Amino acid sequence: MRAGRLLSLLLLLQNRGRLTAAQLAAELEVSERTVYRDVESLGAAGIPIYADRGTGGGYRLLDGYRTRLTGLTGAEADSLFLAGLPEAAAELGLGAEMAAAHLKLLAALPEGLRERAERVRSRFHLDTTRWFGTTEPAPHLAPLATAVWEQHTLDLTYRRNDGQVVDRTIDPLGLVLKSGAWYFIARVHSSRPGTPYSSTGPRTFRAARIAHLADTGRVFERPAGFDLDTTWAASASQFQAGMRNLRTRVRLTPRGLALVRELSAPLTAADLPPPGTPADPDGRTTAVLHMESVYHAMVEFASYGPDIEVVEPTELRDRLGAYLRAAAERYGAPPGEPGENAPPGNPA
Repeated sequence: MRAGRLLSLLLLLQNRGRLTAAQLAAELEVSERTVYRDVESLGAAGIPIYADRGTGGGYRLLDGYRTRLTGLTGAEADSLFLAGLPEAAAELGLGAEMAAAHLKLLAALPEGLRERAERVRSRFHLDTTRWFGTTEPAPHLAPLATAVWEQHTLDLTYRRNDGQVVDRTIDPLGLVLKSGAWYFIARVHSSRPGTPYSSTGPRTFRAARIAHLADTGRVFERPAGFDLDTTWAASASQFQAGMRNLRTRVRLTPRGLALVRELSAPLTAADLPPPGTPADPDGRTTAVLHMESVYHAMVEFASYGPDIEVVEPTELRDRLGAYLRAAAERYGAPPGEPGENAPPGNPA
């Protein structure tokens, strides 16, 4: 641990020039007293490190000195593909390794390129979280990532979409970060004798829904030809298709068209006629929109008020009408008094 800190201190001075003890302590997350001891140790080891006294002083290396101790460790190399995602690296337990790898990479660059890399880092930032969204907590992510790296079979307790809690034995094959949420693709062990794995192939799970995880220590062989990018793309496509099972036909005012484009999911808005399509004689536009279910369509379309009219399916039209009539009755009565009809809920 101390050897790594000494190297980080040396690389900080090499990359940035003169730094005070306070600045070094803040970068290394140690006390200034520890910095003083580390500087003495580096000097005793023959590193030409000097202290400039007075205002504007600090520690620096002899002009022209450059260390060649820039070899990356395995964990640091693992962190490089997350170089633009510091939060993701930290969630995977690679935050310190990524910081160390960054220092080593800068130290290995010629001065001109090093300055350019620092300039790029200071001008560009990647934020993967959606607006008004937060990063989904996944307390079991670090051990899950370890099992992915080391190809260890896991026993886990998992909460499904319907709320049911199930036990699974899996071989975790890869991790995916999607809009602030972590997913993992795994091969599921079968409980049927003579059938080692589920016949459905690798499946996608949400890391935040893991209730309990235990590493069996057993090493598994990855499936021949498995490709994480291809598998995730197929899984995401299948998921999105499943979210658009209900075909609706609606009529929209010009304001309704604008509301759907601004507020609906991009896949729903993609169903709209292209701009410039002639409207019906009454000024409204007929469109076919695909939705997840009658319930989800009812709740979303209700927010568009009179700017949308459902033509088909009949069940959605009837339920949306009942929903809006119940809302109108509620707001037509004095505050706090129950209405005659309760709004229809989710049948699920």
